[in-house]
Amino acid sequence: MSTTPPPSRSLTSDTPPEADEHIADDGPFGWLRALGPQGRRAFAGAFGGYALDSYDYFTLPLSMVALAAYFGLDSGQTGLFTTVTLVVSAVGGAIGGVLADRIGRVRALMITVVTYAVFTVACGFAPTYEWLLVFRALQGLGFGGEWAVGAVLVAEYANSRNRGRTLGAVQSSWAVGWALAAVAYTLVFSFLGDDLAWRVMFWTGALPALLVIWMRRRVHDAPQAAARREQSARKGSFAEIFTRGTAETPGLLRTTVFASLLSTGVQGGYYTLATWVPTYLKTERGLSVVGTGAYLTLLISGAFLGYLAGGHLTDALGRKRTIWLFALLSAICVLTYANIPSGADTLLLVLGFPLGFCMSAIFSGFGSYLSELYPAAVRATGQGFTYNTGRAVGAVFPTLVGFLADGWGVGGALVFGAVGYALAALALLGLPETRGTELR
Repeated sequence: MSTTPPPSRSLTSDTPPEADEHIADDGPFGWLRALGPQGRRAFAGAFGGYALDSYDYFTLPLSMVALAAYFGLDSGQTGLFTTVTLVVSAVGGAIGGVLADRIGRVRALMITVVTYAVFTVACGFAPTYEWLLVFRALQGLGFGGEWAVGAVLVAEYANSRNRGRTLGAVQSSWAVGWALAAVAYTLVFSFLGDDLAWRVMFWTGALPALLVIWMRRRVHDAPQAAARREQSARKGSFAEIFTRGTAETPGLLRTTVFASLLSTGVQGGYYTLATWVPTYLKTERGLSVVGTGAYLTLLISGAFLGYLAGGHLTDALGRKRTIWLFALLSAICVLTYANIPSGADTLLLVLGFPLGFCMSAIFSGFGSYLSELYPAAVRATGQGFTYNTGRAVGAVFPTLVGFLADGWGVGGALVFGAVGYALAALALLGLPETRGTELR
């Protein structure tokens, strides 16, 4: 069954054929109406895929303390789980991007969802630490490709006026999946012993299979973008995103290098926090399962609103200004959060909201920004490579925290997250502003 309906309009139009060109795209949900019926289904597929991607990812950080006790692991070994996942995700992102440019966005999206679901479930059956590490690495293949493919799918339906808020809304599904994982963690670990609870958490990762069944029938690639991609002889060319170019025809090498550095900085900071905050709250702050869940509620609520607010700001202020703003605010929040004095648990609770808000809002412009930096034939290839290379290199940050935590404490080692945000701010100096770009 084809996932790309035939185009019915001029290929120069930026408006999907399913959408009505005269639909007003103002108001709180104007961006959603403007997508048209097919675009809204694509949005739902990408939103659901990324939410479940997030859910499957967070099954590990939330279960980290139980895993360490079950397998007798130190902080360095547990930190290696995240590093392996993120390093392999770079491979998955590159493969997923190339597939999306060659066989279509929707088909590639379904492959990535099935991959991360299967290997998340497999983690629950791991008999040893080594097997769990292998399964978690393989889960990274699907985890790496899903976001880039889904973001490009929706970006090609959205118009230039509100592409930022549309992709910001897709990005907000990460907080939704995180919240679902936190709820599942609270319930599972409250009613089951730790030795079984961590396995059950991984087994619930089978949920994405239901989404794939729906997507198979209901979601299609944006027709104009698909037709333009099919007409290119260089579609899905990995070498193309590393071309140096000439004075007359600029290449993509500079874009790829600086976009990868940008992703490295932002994700190094983010995954440091996402991986270690649950452990920090439980081991150094002495919170119970329920107490940790309460603190995470504020953090995740801030994250959800941050994604939405960041999406609107990236359309209003521009891609680069928004990322610069939240890089600064995120660094300040990390340093403050990691140095809250002992006993000030109320302050810890209150600061969880702005921490979640800032470290998530910075991601809102990524979907639109990376899509606008590359032409249709290699759009998913470029986005998949740069975003997931950032994940892989940024994985060094949570690993450093893991190895330094034994001496510095988790809270003290979290300051490395601020270094990542500084790197992101510097990387923007080598990239253009793309607000208002038509995806032609």
